[in-house]
Amino acid sequence: MTNQRKRLVVIGHGMVGHRFVQAAIERGLTETHDVVVVGEETRPAYDRVALTSFFEVGADALSLLPEGVYDDPRVRLVTGVEVTALDPAAQTVTLADGEVLAYDTAVLATGAAPFVPPVPGHDLPGCFVYRTIDDLEAIRDAAATAKVGAVIGGGLLGLEAANALAQLGLETHVVEMAPRLMAVQIDDAGGSMLRRHIEKLGLTIHAGAMTKGVVEVDGRAGGLQLADRDEPVAADVVVFSAGIRPRDALACIAGLEVAERGGVLVDEQCRTSDPHVFAIGECAAPAGKMYGLVAPGYAMAEVVADALLEGPGTFTGADMSTKLKLMGVDVASFGDAFATTPDSLELVYSDAVAGVYKKLVISDCGTKLLGGILVGDASAYGILRPMAASGLALPDNPEELILPASSGTSVQVGLPDEAVVCSCNNVTKAEITDRVAREDDPCADSACVTACSKAGATCGSCKPLVKKIVEDHFASVGRTIDRSLCEHFSMTRAELFDLVAVHGYTRFDEIVSAHGRGRGCEICKPAIASILASLLNHHVLDDDAVNLQDTNDRYLANIQKNGSYSVVPRIPGGEITPEKLIVIGEVARDHGLYTKITGGQRIDLFGARMEDLPVIWKRLVDAGFESGHAYGKSLRTVKSCVGSTWCRFGVQDSTTMAIDLELRYRGLRSPHKLKGGVSGCARECAEARGKDFGIIATEKGWNLYVGGNGGAVPAHAQLLASDLDDETLVRYIDRFLMYYVRTADRLQRTSTWIDSLEGGLERVREIVVDDALGLGSELEAAMAKHVGGYFDEWKATLDNPEKLARFTSFVNAPDVPDAHITFDTSRDQIVPAESTGPVLLGASIGVGAPAGATP
Repeated sequence: MTNQRKRLVVIGHGMVGHRFVQAAIERGLTETHDVVVVGEETRPAYDRVALTSFFEVGADALSLLPEGVYDDPRVRLVTGVEVTALDPAAQTVTLADGEVLAYDTAVLATGAAPFVPPVPGHDLPGCFVYRTIDDLEAIRDAAATAKVGAVIGGGLLGLEAANALAQLGLETHVVEMAPRLMAVQIDDAGGSMLRRHIEKLGLTIHAGAMTKGVVEVDGRAGGLQLADRDEPVAADVVVFSAGIRPRDALACIAGLEVAERGGVLVDEQCRTSDPHVFAIGECAAPAGKMYGLVAPGYAMAEVVADALLEGPGTFTGADMSTKLKLMGVDVASFGDAFATTPDSLELVYSDAVAGVYKKLVISDCGTKLLGGILVGDASAYGILRPMAASGLALPDNPEELILPASSGTSVQVGLPDEAVVCSCNNVTKAEITDRVAREDDPCADSACVTACSKAGATCGSCKPLVKKIVEDHFASVGRTIDRSLCEHFSMTRAELFDLVAVHGYTRFDEIVSAHGRGRGCEICKPAIASILASLLNHHVLDDDAVNLQDTNDRYLANIQKNGSYSVVPRIPGGEITPEKLIVIGEVARDHGLYTKITGGQRIDLFGARMEDLPVIWKRLVDAGFESGHAYGKSLRTVKSCVGSTWCRFGVQDSTTMAIDLELRYRGLRSPHKLKGGVSGCARECAEARGKDFGIIATEKGWNLYVGGNGGAVPAHAQLLASDLDDETLVRYIDRFLMYYVRTADRLQRTSTWIDSLEGGLERVREIVVDDALGLGSELEAAMAKHVGGYFDEWKATLDNPEKLARFTSFVNAPDVPDAHITFDTSRDQIVPAESTGPVLLGASIGVGAPAGATP
């Protein structure tokens, strides 16, 4: 090409192709190059590592490029078009729609394709692969009318696919030709432990079994014929997950050299046999080896960006360590996991009762960690993997690295600066400490480090270690990590909660006089108001408490951006009578309120004037409604599906359970808002694993998940206990919520609270399930006190003239005629029916004119 600017064509827009484009933009490559990216899928790049979560969060949440375009105008993204030809001699790329793109440099990022064994019936309707969002959508549609599913392949992706089928409510079989699951990553003992875990979840494992063919029933897949049994395994849905193969056909046709076992041969700069063509990710074969993980692909992307800028970067191999959670089971493998190093030794800890298997592979001299396998408890992975990669010397008693904390052993390991902490993004300990130690614009916490360095931003398994490195650095330089509630209280919320409970304080002035200083602020006042409400169960508008509340609690309603308020009556479990629906409709009509069905199965009424709130709530309370506490840091909703009452897939009465739980925990004040969900089967229609506490029905009872949320940093709830009866379920939730209320920081969601605890979820399980500290009865009693003392805040307000007086915006407001109002959605304003201008609101927060004033 003769133009001064050069053209770079990227073929493939998966995770690795997207990462390369990001690197090109960040490093300034687009200052000299126009970039064209061609993706075969209709969607831009998405997180294929988290593919299974598509069933819970949807396609948009997985997108790596939500806007569909890059910020840099010199990058053009073409999706939904296949590249049909690559001509190295002419330096052109031909697209399926006929467009021909000339290039100065081309980068192949075509990834890999699922391998489907050529067994009879593999192409029948009802047979699928597990690779793209389109695949998952097709599987979901097929599962809607199916009962049994089978996955051929028990590796990483196979177990992910099996998990997906189980989530969709299918009886699930896994067929694996090897004698154990995850044969590439873990050994026989680890595979046996993993199998026991998965079989406890109701899946059937066929290990050491060869599939002879797919059985046809009525023109579609109806089962699998295995070599070792006469009767076929029934299956309406069959998913092939038997490995992947590099997508190197384009390179073969173009005459580029390929490896003997597939993949485009590349040198240490990921350059192919043609100097103008590079290959990265799963389609590439550096030194003849294909890498099937995203981390090596990311490293290749960085190397090519470096090469195009004439940098020294090279790819000489990659860390193939993996850590993941399969159906609630932690599994990790790193380094020389199978002890292939000559004369290497193995240290093994196995607890079949607890379902834990740990193995360390060490050098024959006992001084170096070479690799390991962790099943059931991978909490030590964050230290062990970089320790093996860096060659750090082992402690004198290396077995202490894998023994449980309850054994009384403890060992501290310091990582060298060159240790790679985040293998996905190749971030070292030195780079992390540099982010917090630099003089110009240093990071103040681990969240900032993740945002700036990408450490922990991909799979997230190294986040605890990143946090520890940051805090250890602060400690080493004498910088105290200030966890004070605010300038008036030099203690955490949890410490303050204990002080108030022990001393029996009932007023803010008593607390600040004894343990604080000054008059308080907008941070400590609401926090202490919440603590007092949790311990005393008093009305938030009592004289001693009202001045501590924020605006929402002060008026028992959510203030909106135009100064009006919203009204949210409680609708437990989403169940409501026609009579109550009529009342809500009449209230909305008479007061001109905008109505909205919320994600928590309630009806939100927007646009109420502050002085109208008592009138509105009087009608709602008389109709049997209660406050939904949408304004408070408290329980909001417990969402449910219809469960076994109506749904043909339901195995438990989720609606009744959701109603019972919402009525039990209504009004519970907490460090942050709380949401629950109850699903009547594994199809998860109530999205229980996106809630602070979520319950999913099983044939034997209930599975309890905790620590999920859909906030600014969404979190997936983790399994706390399985197959619980009703009484045990409620007891565990009681303990969990009260433990959270007592120990969490101000405005800390349950997910981040669990992460902040020493031991994380395991610590929660010790307290809640095992009652390791003997607090169970005390936590249950605290919840019983709350339940017994519950009252509806709005009814109590309506019955108290002094509290009602707070809803007068100015002295002559009671004499203002009750004007009819409407909500103008185009202008976000409340407009009187016979007025040409808006009513200015916001007196309660000191903005604009008093509510009800004439404009």
